[in-house]
Amino acid sequence: MRGLGCVQIQDENTPPPDEIEPVKRRRGRPSAAKSSLKKEPAKCQTPQPPPTPAISVKSQPPEEPLTSEKDLRVLTWSEVCPLGDRIVKIAEASYAEVYRVTNERGTSIIKVIRMQSPIKAKTKAQEKSGLVDEEPHSEADLMGELKISELLADIPGFVVYKERYIVQGKACRELLETHQAFHKKVKRQDPDRLQFYPSPSRYLDGTKFLVVELGDAGIALEDFELTTADQLWDIFFHVTIALARAETHIEFEHRDLHEGNLCIRRTGDPIPVAERTRSANFGFSGLEITILDYGLSRACDEYESEGSVPVAYDLERDLSIFTSEHAAQCEVYRQMRSFLLRGDRICLPPKGHKTPYAEGIDGPIDWRQHEPYTNALWLAYIYQYMLDNFRGPKKEVNAFKRLTKELWLYLNPRADASVPGFESASDIVRFAVESGWVEEDQLMGGRDEVEKSILSILSTDELNVDGEYMGDISLRRSPRRRSQRISYG
Repeated sequence: MRGLGCVQIQDENTPPPDEIEPVKRRRGRPSAAKSSLKKEPAKCQTPQPPPTPAISVKSQPPEEPLTSEKDLRVLTWSEVCPLGDRIVKIAEASYAEVYRVTNERGTSIIKVIRMQSPIKAKTKAQEKSGLVDEEPHSEADLMGELKISELLADIPGFVVYKERYIVQGKACRELLETHQAFHKKVKRQDPDRLQFYPSPSRYLDGTKFLVVELGDAGIALEDFELTTADQLWDIFFHVTIALARAETHIEFEHRDLHEGNLCIRRTGDPIPVAERTRSANFGFSGLEITILDYGLSRACDEYESEGSVPVAYDLERDLSIFTSEHAAQCEVYRQMRSFLLRGDRICLPPKGHKTPYAEGIDGPIDWRQHEPYTNALWLAYIYQYMLDNFRGPKKEVNAFKRLTKELWLYLNPRADASVPGFESASDIVRFAVESGWVEEDQLMGGRDEVEKSILSILSTDELNVDGEYMGDISLRRSPRRRSQRISYG
């Protein structure tokens, strides 16, 4: 979730039902519009999708168990940002602060997540200002997102994982200064915006954080100026293709794909119309789009195997995410849960989300269930967000809207019940290929590049916990074995 105004997801000590049946695996694709008036759901069909080849990816099992806290290197803040390095706070995610660290070795993004550990009490001034501390997180809470990061490591379109480590102790001066500068900036932009993360001045010797180091994916969509139709085509379909790959690879659902969790980086120059050799609409902007932040996500490795266990954040633990109305994205959370409850497009209002583990169409709500329609809901949100925030010539955005009119008809979550709808990101990709917007060879691809940690203490002293030299382990993006090139086609 986004920014200082986000709802803090905390455990309200509401236990799940005593017995939840094992997750039922739907055979075939899930329905995107099940009738709430019938016991037997009515399947919603994609409008005449073409018979394009399915994604073919073989998932490989983890080479070793997910690393626990006791196995991670413990660093100090001075080691994370030594003299001469630059650290800048750039965002606040669902339960993490996000910084950009730059030095002569390159640039990394670090997500800083406070673990259960001591911290100084708030001062009277901080109490008076309305500071609400983000709750610390247990190791169990954090391992889910890390596991999903590893499962996505080789799939193009998702943020590159580098390293993870524990940072413990008092903050360095640079960290405090960038924290203060960030909050002065957001206060100028929104004077009513609250501060949820404690000042680094309150860190103690025993204050601990899990830090996940990621590749620098550019700037968030919310900070990017949209000025051309080519940008609209590429942002929407880069994201859609990435989600489609992940759906097939690991039954992935993002469940929190707002404008703060998409990053954009220019990797080439736009291709003028006169120089284009394709008739498609996709692939001409010179932009690379990256999906990040899997705090609310769901995935399942080796999902075709009996006994496979999905990784999913249990959103029933705090229903305030569904009752909040602080931002436009809040409606998408309600749309997701309403679909689990009703099985159709009708979105229940905030008051309809008061009972945890309420009875849905498949029994008590269970967020381990795979419903790729949630990806379609977030793609609808991104589509509408881009149109609402387009700053280029009207003829550009009008041309995009005219060509994608039928797409939006089936994507629109507020469409009439009689209108068929997309059930997943994969359905949308098939529709795009059928429409000639994306060519099949553009769906091929893999990610072979490797990015190392830029921290000197990690890149020059790779020892295992027993003090033995391990070689250049930073060459590996995750503890999983390198998979074959991933293709979508």
